[in-house]
Amino acid sequence: MPPLHIMIKPVSGACNLHCRYCFYADEMHHRGQAVYPPMTQKTLEAVVRRTLIHADGAVTFMFQGGEPTLAGLPFYEALIAFVQRYNGRHLPVQYALQTNGYALSDEMIAFFARHGFLLGVSLDGIAPVHDAQRIDAAGEPTYERVRGTLDRLQTAGVPFNVLCVVNEQAAAHAREIYEALAPYRYIQFIPCLDALDGQTHQLSEEAYLSFLQTVFDLYERDWRRGHPVSIRSLDNWLQMLLGMPPESCAMNGRCSLQYVVESDGSVYPCDFYALDEWRLGNLNETSLLRISRTDTAKRFIGASLAVPEACRACRWYRLCRNGCRRERDPDTGLNRWCGVMQRFWTRNAERAAQMALDIRRESRRTSGR
Repeated sequence: MPPLHIMIKPVSGACNLHCRYCFYADEMHHRGQAVYPPMTQKTLEAVVRRTLIHADGAVTFMFQGGEPTLAGLPFYEALIAFVQRYNGRHLPVQYALQTNGYALSDEMIAFFARHGFLLGVSLDGIAPVHDAQRIDAAGEPTYERVRGTLDRLQTAGVPFNVLCVVNEQAAAHAREIYEALAPYRYIQFIPCLDALDGQTHQLSEEAYLSFLQTVFDLYERDWRRGHPVSIRSLDNWLQMLLGMPPESCAMNGRCSLQYVVESDGSVYPCDFYALDEWRLGNLNETSLLRISRTDTAKRFIGASLAVPEACRACRWYRLCRNGCRRERDPDTGLNRWCGVMQRFWTRNAERAAQMALDIRRESRRTSGR
């Protein structure tokens, strides 16, 4: 069995920031109950126990929100205790948490360091871009506070990557944002997601193409200078050029079950589809095996499998694979970034392929193979 990833939302969509582009806030407005009460330790115990019963290999417990640190340190201490209690087969267990970095205490940071948590911290590059979108409950900017959190994580030895949402404003400052984030070495650039009702968050094709081009140029430059920066999407594309599968589900061309657990124990197939119609069951009541075999789970996966004729005929399909289902047009089935991908790869395919080959040669040289 492949590694099992469980994404847990311990405080549902509750958050101490009011980010203007938050996709989960949009989802919450499209379901019967927007925010569920915080996860109880009883439900957490059921999630851990059923996960470790179902798993047949490595397990990752991932925490997201909302803002998952609002669950408090005792919640995560209970997590570790439950894993120790129920992991009788001594399966490898890893922990990850995505945070806005706004209110992490030194005590919680020390806990994350002690137990090897990998953190994803949201920082939109530079202050003018970040503070235009990521504000606190009082409408105040948060950039400097989050930067301070990153400094404390580095001092404590907590591994982390930085997540930056790309909207129109961010795209206009691509070079500045890259240079600001490059010292952190591990970056995810995430195009701003449109709302479920189709309203756009104003990231145009031209702006996104320009952003990708600038970032790719700088990414290649720094690798050739011997100072590589990991950018998740670009790393995945280079892997694909070398014939390896992407680790990002959005690049597989089809959906799989991501096991997103809301704070009441309800399970959904994907963080982008935590909606009433896609509820698969509840881990307080049933097993992951039964949840994985529901008609709803099969229907969810099946809905992602169709390949439009335009994709079949496209020379870049093996790299694009029609992207994430959440970004596909419901009428045509085509990903909203289809035109961007065609233009980007027409310009950069040879450079990217050469870079991938050079990385393979360098890897073999350094490993002595």
